[in-house]
Amino acid sequence: MRGSAPEDEKRFHRPALRRSTTAIAAALLLLPLSGAPSASAGQPRTDRLQQAFTEAAARFHVPRSVLLGVSYLESRWDGHAGAPSVSGGYGPMHLTDARTALAGAPEFSEGNEDARGDSSRARKRVPAGAVQQATLPAELPARMRTLATAARLTGLPAKRLRTDPASNVLGGAALLAAAQRKLGLPASGDPARWYGAVARYGDQDSASGGKAFADEVFAVMRQGQARTNDAGQRVTLAAAPGLAPDAGQQKRLGTPSDPAARAARRRLECPRSVACESVPAPYEEFGDNDYGNHDKADRPRDQKINSIVIHDTEGPWDVTLKLIKDPTYVSWHYTIRSADGLIAQHVPTKDVAWHAGNWYLNAHSIGIEHEGFLAAPDAWYTEAMYRASAHLVKYLSHKYDVPLDRQHILGHDNVPGTTTSTIAGMHTDPGPYWDWAHYFALLGKPFHAAPGHHGGLVTIRPDYGANKPRYTGCEKPGDTCAPHGSGAVRLYTAPSESAPLVKDIGLHQDGSDSTQGVNDTGARATTGQRFAVAGRSGNWTAIWYLGQRAWFRNPADAPTAVNARGLVATPKEGRTQIPVYGRAYPERDAYPEGVPYQAVSPLPYKLAAGQSYVIGGRVRGEYFYSPTFDVSEHEVVRGDDVYYEIQLGHRVGYVRAADVEVHRSDPE
Repeated sequence: MRGSAPEDEKRFHRPALRRSTTAIAAALLLLPLSGAPSASAGQPRTDRLQQAFTEAAARFHVPRSVLLGVSYLESRWDGHAGAPSVSGGYGPMHLTDARTALAGAPEFSEGNEDARGDSSRARKRVPAGAVQQATLPAELPARMRTLATAARLTGLPAKRLRTDPASNVLGGAALLAAAQRKLGLPASGDPARWYGAVARYGDQDSASGGKAFADEVFAVMRQGQARTNDAGQRVTLAAAPGLAPDAGQQKRLGTPSDPAARAARRRLECPRSVACESVPAPYEEFGDNDYGNHDKADRPRDQKINSIVIHDTEGPWDVTLKLIKDPTYVSWHYTIRSADGLIAQHVPTKDVAWHAGNWYLNAHSIGIEHEGFLAAPDAWYTEAMYRASAHLVKYLSHKYDVPLDRQHILGHDNVPGTTTSTIAGMHTDPGPYWDWAHYFALLGKPFHAAPGHHGGLVTIRPDYGANKPRYTGCEKPGDTCAPHGSGAVRLYTAPSESAPLVKDIGLHQDGSDSTQGVNDTGARATTGQRFAVAGRSGNWTAIWYLGQRAWFRNPADAPTAVNARGLVATPKEGRTQIPVYGRAYPERDAYPEGVPYQAVSPLPYKLAAGQSYVIGGRVRGEYFYSPTFDVSEHEVVRGDDVYYEIQLGHRVGYVRAADVEVHRSDPE
């Protein structure tokens, strides 16, 4: 949701996330476990967490595979150095202590950027003075306070459960055992008999609400996993391909018996594999001929849906749902909860939500918000949210034939400004800490290298965990952000880290340099994006980026990019340079009487002869005119102009087909 400039298009300002997590996030070591042999001096044990799962399983009579599966879905076995998740969860088992985690959380104030990005009507501004506080209800739901229950069940202090991974695992085992007892079921060595308890762990407030969570945990157990976590601990869950949940427990958590509930579920546009509910965004008319907070349409029959935009909320779940119900606010299609991956649908996908800040993209996209904060690297997303989101995106991709690649599955930070004046206000979520490599692996489209050597294209693909570029401004301007894995690489004007960063003349219109700011996208390439190679020098590779040559470190022994293949656009022969646009609008002659012409205004970037840019797709010039509440006055304007979407820089852009030549670039 958020933007890099003071004028955010949504109410959530830059998330300082001042939760006093710095002290908590100090380097914490796993405490030695009882009965475990000590490591040699200077050789830290790398199996302590695995042993912690074994001991916790034995103490509370929970199958170790169940404990490992639940923990993987919550945290991928990471401890995050004791820092809480965005939903207030701690440690490998995501024990929730929301009051502690959200103490001192920031306010989320409004901005005045136009979420619609449509210059044919008045800018969509949030009412002045509207401020949202991350307040908590007097009585927290059970899902937000599991750590206190774990403390009571284990006799361990809350602080230890928050900061010591081994104790945290013990607390998770105690919660699972308690859930099994509450269901009236005996402890069992058979993982299949724990399906109901796993579901209750996923949603402490409802026996049926955690079904999707339990299904995903059992999928993890069938597949098996092995991973070295963020503390260097190697954890393994052996695959159990034939594992199936207890049929009786699965049936009790199946399709709702209430006909109204079943009908409501059928109306939702969600895959059957996820937990999904309806929280409708209002389509209401109010004073001064204004209305909100989206536009009725008939997609894809009148407009092709060709992209899905990934956002983060910059606020907690409850605040986000409050905002979507406000007819004076803006909108998006779905929100996904961090704690368990619950999906709320707000706007039918046939309708146009106001989420991207670019009307052309809005008219052709679906927007998905994820509960989280881009500038809080340790306010981590859960595996449950990543997986629920991947299920949803695969479903939408299949339904609307949206390619699963990084020029169609966009971050909000990849959406271009519509004109030069709007570039600086475009949003920067989900930011450099979103794990695109893992996300696309879950989508079933991992970023593989194309065969060959030193070809004409590369796909950006650093090792997320090992790639930790310095960022500033996460809490205060100029402050260094906590070191954290990132999917982004930094771009320089020459093959040296002492060289200046490449300039973004649209983002920094005063001529200033790009920075290491967490919201500065001017010199950044991100996992999955493909670029044309512009040069090589030792351990460095150059790409064409915003009309210039941009260098990034790409050593052979630890590559940050791999060979790629695909179509590229280059300026037509005889053209010294060509313009690039932030939207693909039709030519003037295409507009009928009564529909105001939308100028096709070029951005400040120029693509020179000899440069190449990867093509994402071919689109026809189109404009959706919908300035009124009365849908009978809506109209789709189509022209003869054809555009190619290209990977311009960190953001995409559009070039006229008449200005470019297209050819295929394959590895040698």
